[in-house]
Amino acid sequence: MATVALGTPKPLVLEKKPISYQTLLLGAGLNMFETSTLGQPFEVMKTQMAANRGQSMLSGLKSIYSRGGILGFYQGLIPWAWIEASTKGAVLLFTASELEYRSSAAGASPFLAGIIGGMGGGIAQAYSTMGFCTFMKTVEVTRQKSAGTESTFKIAADIYKREGFAGINKGVNAVALRQCTNWASRFGIARFAQDAIVLKRHGEHGVADNIDKASASILAGALSCWNQPLEVIRVEMQSQLKAPGRPEKMSLVNATKYIYSMNGLTGFYRGLVPRIGLGIWQTLVMVALGDYFRAML
Repeated sequence: MATVALGTPKPLVLEKKPISYQTLLLGAGLNMFETSTLGQPFEVMKTQMAANRGQSMLSGLKSIYSRGGILGFYQGLIPWAWIEASTKGAVLLFTASELEYRSSAAGASPFLAGIIGGMGGGIAQAYSTMGFCTFMKTVEVTRQKSAGTESTFKIAADIYKREGFAGINKGVNAVALRQCTNWASRFGIARFAQDAIVLKRHGEHGVADNIDKASASILAGALSCWNQPLEVIRVEMQSQLKAPGRPEKMSLVNATKYIYSMNGLTGFYRGLVPRIGLGIWQTLVMVALGDYFRAML
């Protein structure tokens, strides 16, 4: 992406239409890198805490470690997280780039274009492959110890026999709502924050450097976690944990009521700390590094 002085109409937006196949490959590669490094450990930690809301952070970490040591923090990485990462990253970056470019060309501000691109990218990735893969990763982390000898493929087949396609996409609407708000926040806040940081550090006619972009992405990643209740609801809908009084068939409404009845308002914010870590890392990779490599294309 070409560097543009602050105050010009389209900072942080591609000057030319992105090349589709390159954007798809770049998105898949970046998301595979994000997931295979810090992404999956943060994902496992927040899922563990969101599903087991009575656990402290320390007991949650001990529980994860007991499932295979350090490898316990990468539970669900192969194949589910890799399948999800390679597909959702491609869909996200392609859709977000297209919408951000077209919104900017239509006269939208960088902030508004970022929100539109993030919303579209988040929804597209959720309904393409992320709903199923997120469900299977949650199954991997939350399945009962008695079923520990069963593979997730076997569990998926059993769920499909009982509930069909809807069963293995359980919680996909919550995933779509979460991803829509996630990436709208991440792209939009990153664009807004970068302009503010450039103005503060370099003055009215300054240009953004890599430190500015990284700082904006860190801020956007942390602030985008305002929607943590949606993540807790999503995990509850997809969890394989059994508990007295837990509804057999989960919807957005009864999952919300169940969480509130069991844990109150604080239950909706379990797993927030690892989620912030995940949000920062994802935004650094997909927004800051995404911008950098798209400029090279």
